Amino acid sequence: MNVPDLALAGLNDHRLFTTLDLAGTFAFAISGAVAARDRGLDWFGVAVIAFTVACGGGVLRDLCIGAVPPAGLTDWRYLAVAMAAALMTIAANKLVAHLAHPVTLFDSIGLGLFAVTGAQKAMILGHNAEVAVLLGMVTAVGGGVARDVLLNRVPVILQREIYASAALVGASIEVVGERLGWLSSGRTWVALAACFALRYLSLHYKWNLPHFSGHNDEGGD
Repeated sequence: MNVPDLALAGLNDHRLFTTLDLAGTFAFAISGAVAARDRGLDWFGVAVIAFTVACGGGVLRDLCIGAVPPAGLTDWRYLAVAMAAALMTIAANKLVAHLAHPVTLFDSIGLGLFAVTGAQKAMILGHNAEVAVLLGMVTAVGGGVARDVLLNRVPVILQREIYASAALVGASIEVVGERLGWLSSGRTWVALAACFALRYLSLHYKWNLPHFSGHNDEGGD
């Protein structure tokens, strides 16, 4: 492959990363806005939760790998996408309400997208495979944890649901595929599909990770 081809491939990868990162921002912003709306927050509260969920994981990732200031705070597109998602949720309240479990749906989409882009960014900045996998998971679950803490709920990753482990699978596929030389677009879509499918199917079929017996289940899952 000659130099122009390499430059074009790098440009395409950058565009794919940016597109996926903004798509994940949009999906997580909707999940945050819906959760805030269901909690009875006003419009400003909905917008704040939407932005926090959409950009929280990415900001934490960038701080961990030294990519400062974080893109979520300096790139206007992230704020614009998050606010657009919040406004859409407010304006299309009836449409969103008719979606089956909208928070779960968009949270699962965002989980897969951010698991992949988090791992990609860590690798782009030269970090090893272990760091890339872990930061892919952190990027994916960080926003959800922030949402649950701000809304006074038990974070999903502390419950028995398959959540962080699904992000871990998606990030691992992305990193292993890169190390094995798989086509970037191919491995990305496989990683996304695996993370989303594992998360969504686990909810549908009520799959849970093993837990200690004899604990108090009074609060449910």
